[in-house]
Amino acid sequence: MDFIQKERPENSGFIQLLMLIVYAIAGILIGSILAFILIFIIYGKQVLINPAILTGSDPNSIAGLQILMIATSAGLFLAPPLFLALTEGKRPSVFYGFKKPEIKLIALVFVIMTVSMPLMEWVALLNQKMVLPESLKELEHWMREKEDEAMRTTFLLLKMNSIKDLLINLFMIALLPGIAEELMFRGGIQRSFTKIVKNPHVAIWISAVIFSAIHFQFYGFFPRLLLGAGFGYLYFWSGSLWYAMFAHFLNNGYAVCAAWYMQKNNIPLSELDNTASFTWYGYVISFVLTILVFLYFKNKTQITNERLD
Repeated sequence: MDFIQKERPENSGFIQLLMLIVYAIAGILIGSILAFILIFIIYGKQVLINPAILTGSDPNSIAGLQILMIATSAGLFLAPPLFLALTEGKRPSVFYGFKKPEIKLIALVFVIMTVSMPLMEWVALLNQKMVLPESLKELEHWMREKEDEAMRTTFLLLKMNSIKDLLINLFMIALLPGIAEELMFRGGIQRSFTKIVKNPHVAIWISAVIFSAIHFQFYGFFPRLLLGAGFGYLYFWSGSLWYAMFAHFLNNGYAVCAAWYMQKNNIPLSELDNTASFTWYGYVISFVLTILVFLYFKNKTQITNERLD
């Protein structure tokens, strides 16, 4: 039996954004409840008297934090765009665009993510050196505290002692966010804003700002903003979410694998983002190559779309 409704006009972009918000609130509430139940089953009454199990501040209870993170990704990012598509009477694969990916375009996405690494490192280093005016010192102090908290949680999650830990992190930090966040921000939010503003470029950058801001990591805001915009253009030009999802997975997966390599070679994780790996001309070359490969990807997708039409 087909539960998908017959073709009908879509709701406006404003209504779709409102539905995404409502579904996200419901998703995070339901996800948190289910996560708490599962954590209670694992740890018993201890979870009621030891908040460290839920915050991850206790290294012996990392499973609790992992469960919460997976539930958050599923409830906040994965479920809302799926329910939006079904509410609009469309299959998600049709509503968001899941054209069969082409190997040559997948390869181009891999090249883009590779050549852009020095550029993203340069932007990240500049962002980390950000200093606010004297009148905003209290805000800067709060931002630094939040950044340090996020970094401690990240380092705790990235501590891996076995292949099993590596695979869990690749799923939790790379695969699930790559699918769920791209569905939400590029599929749901960017698509809805495109309907509202009638300008795909404006929609891409608005979605990228929201994507970066919602992570609440202020000293990583600008590199994440550029990543979000890059994912948005991959989606816009190709008409398929697969390429944005793959790029997102590569970005996050590289961080996980780099952390694994560093631990295996007794390199402190604190060196992961704080040191420059390239000279100034390396960053310039990375910038030029990134632009050129992006434009090449755009041209190839135009040829592919014309052939399909």
